[in-house]
Amino acid sequence: MEPNVEIRRLLDVMPASGRMMTKIVSKPEQAKVIDSFFPLPWNQERPIYINFDLWFRLTKPQRDLLLLQTVSWLTGVRWFKPDVYQGVVLIGLLGGVIESTQSDVVGIAIAVGLSALASFRIWRTNKSPELELNADAAAIRIAQRRGYSEAEAAEHLLSAIEEIAKIEGRSGLNFTELIRCQNLRAIAGLSPVGLPESYTK
Repeated sequence: MEPNVEIRRLLDVMPASGRMMTKIVSKPEQAKVIDSFFPLPWNQERPIYINFDLWFRLTKPQRDLLLLQTVSWLTGVRWFKPDVYQGVVLIGLLGGVIESTQSDVVGIAIAVGLSALASFRIWRTNKSPELELNADAAAIRIAQRRGYSEAEAAEHLLSAIEEIAKIEGRSGLNFTELIRCQNLRAIAGLSPVGLPESYTK
């Protein structure tokens, strides 16, 4: 299958928000099947890099769910949304500007430190396994609008995660992937054990 034909098909699978924010790029030289970089605040376009030689080793449903999960992850990273930490960053920056006009070194240090601390918290939230779990759930919801049942979608995503590790020659799954797989097994009805409530909150 031609990569351009598959790209057009994948664009149809994507939700409208994904088509606006992301771009699929063929990258045959990469070792990963699918890859995307953590989107920073100034990145307007969020590319998804696919090695189509490896990509076509997956089944069509696996490819669909994998793409939907990646798109959901990329569009789920929110740097600018109203919450406590965003407010602290803004107050800290504003305080830093005010203190700098008054040449208050201690005040500047406190304001900048406060902003840095809140920014780090936002960064950690956006890099947490919870974001991956949310992206899995979002991908499953979108897949249901594309004709998959919830259990089928979860099973296809689960098998895609496991198959990618084999294709890429990895010895096993990383910690986040193991958590995701356990959660997907529970959604697919393959395991009675899901994740603890405290973990998914």
